[in-house]
Amino acid sequence: MPESNFVDYVKIYCRSGKGGRGSMHLHRAKYQPNGGPDGGDGGRGGNVYLRGSHNYWTLLHLRYERHVFAGHGGNGSKCCSHGSDGEDRYIDVPLGTVAYDAETGKYLCDVTEDGQVVMLLKGGRGGLGNWQFRTATNQTPRYAQPGEPMQEMMVILELKLLADVGLVGFPNAGKSTLLSSLSSARPKIANYPFTTLEPSLGIVPYRDNRSFVMADIPGIIEGASEGKGLGLRFLRHIERNSLLLFMVPGDTENIRKEYDILLGELSRFNPGMLDKHRILAVTKSDLLDDELIEMLHEDLPDDLPVVFISAVTGKGLTELKDLLWEELNSESNKLQAITEGGTIVHRDRESQAFADDFADWEDDTLNEEEIDDLDEYDIEFLEDDEN
Repeated sequence: MPESNFVDYVKIYCRSGKGGRGSMHLHRAKYQPNGGPDGGDGGRGGNVYLRGSHNYWTLLHLRYERHVFAGHGGNGSKCCSHGSDGEDRYIDVPLGTVAYDAETGKYLCDVTEDGQVVMLLKGGRGGLGNWQFRTATNQTPRYAQPGEPMQEMMVILELKLLADVGLVGFPNAGKSTLLSSLSSARPKIANYPFTTLEPSLGIVPYRDNRSFVMADIPGIIEGASEGKGLGLRFLRHIERNSLLLFMVPGDTENIRKEYDILLGELSRFNPGMLDKHRILAVTKSDLLDDELIEMLHEDLPDDLPVVFISAVTGKGLTELKDLLWEELNSESNKLQAITEGGTIVHRDRESQAFADDFADWEDDTLNEEEIDDLDEYDIEFLEDDEN
């Protein structure tokens, strides 16, 4: 994990509560020799939920809370007394969090709205007491149900930032410079590759007090899908963007070739990202004269809008914001969002990819003290049985 407050993926061990046992008890009282069964039902085990919260913007608060346990259900008792229900546990996560099963890589759920609650693990049902099994032919049943067992799972939580526009480009393409010019964000800017090591968000103001959110991610290089550079780990943060802004420097030998390389890397990560609206921005255009710009237009792609900009001199920035706002509010873009239900299609992940991401994490096994704490509840049950 990088030494930063921005934590976009964590691995936690979750366990729901087991259901309480039903009671096998026969009523005994003076002057009631045949009191009959009165064993109560056991309580249900606690559930584990994910809950969206706008008060968080990273998963830092879960970085060192590696184990989440729900409460066990209480046992039933005499006089038809119902056991207490186990305490539910809520895991508050920032909006845009996706959960996966760490062992199989299966997609579990997606939390995108504030206050949205999704059940991650269900607690076991409580067992029925012998009072529930009484019949006309079996008036004194001497058996009861045990509670259902708990569920446990190692869960991977990944944060995918919510933004309107995502910046895609090679290192030193001017993404951070553009973000700092259009918004109040202040990402790190330097004259060497991979100065951006974590995603940055900026709010870009527009006319009539309107605005949109722009996301900057670390640079992509050819072969990133094979693990070169920073890989494709940060591309998850632009999966939710409705518009992708490709940025290629104007002093590049072949702008069309670099654009095709970036597009190919996106398709290997998630083919669904090719359906998003795209704009190509040629940066550092202050180094180009008008005649060279006309010559470059002949080799640029014809299937998307192209704009020449310079974040240093401010050239083309107003035109770029107008184009971004127009594309964001176009009917085709809105129709696509409605058709897709406003969400992205999540794919199952390979378990080996998770193993590589969390290779530097500490072992998640419990120590002896934690095991003793977990078994204390079961020891009490065994002592009750012996008595």
